[in-house]
Amino acid sequence: MTALDRDRRVRTLESPAPDVARDAIAEGFARDALVTVVGRCTVAYDGRASSRLEPGDRHVMFKPDGAALVHTDVGQQPVNWQPPGCEHEVFLEEGTGALCMRSQRPTPEERLLVTFEPERILQVSLLSLWDSSDLSVQGTEEDLRRRILDDPDLLEPGFSPLSTERATPAGAVDIYGEDSSGRAVVVELKRRRVGPDAVSQLRRYVDALERDLHADKVVRGVLVAPSVTDRARRLLGEHGLEFVSLEPTLDE
Repeated sequence: MTALDRDRRVRTLESPAPDVARDAIAEGFARDALVTVVGRCTVAYDGRASSRLEPGDRHVMFKPDGAALVHTDVGQQPVNWQPPGCEHEVFLEEGTGALCMRSQRPTPEERLLVTFEPERILQVSLLSLWDSSDLSVQGTEEDLRRRILDDPDLLEPGFSPLSTERATPAGAVDIYGEDSSGRAVVVELKRRRVGPDAVSQLRRYVDALERDLHADKVVRGVLVAPSVTDRARRLLGEHGLEFVSLEPTLDE
């Protein structure tokens, strides 16, 4: 990457004057860059409701897809935001010279106006980003289900899966099958360490299937998770339910 390419992809201004910041931000909007501004600002929202944030130091992000996010120094969620599809604009407030950034949504009509104090624009950054990758999530309940369906003996030798998401009056059973003796088996999957709530859920599934099946049909309940709390383990024993420790994915 050449120095010119780097300049086009990343541009950072420290404590710029409002007019310099305005021109840089307008450039960022024009070339679909990710624009971030840090400084002391007020935030006004008008749309389905109305709100106002009084002056404070904040980090404001305008994305090329139209999303806008206002962050403070605490928490992971923005204190105010606009969804993708909004139009961004930047201008100087008449009379005060304050830097203003507006994000407007046409339907429903919503406006977010961020106004930075002229002497407190700490940083403006323009970043050209490219990301065509989809998020790949591992360690899900679906991974756990797939492990058992691919190798039923992980649950116990002789286990035969018959269906997934079997409907019952208490909800859908993750895996329904039979053991080597022909007894019905209800399998509830959890990707993380679980407590009493998971045991109660499994108990409801077992009770529901016992009512649906023949009176003499034995229904076993097996909770599958990496681990359980001590209280959950006690409840499993009290209800005649079982536990199998299994991770969603194989250790690398």
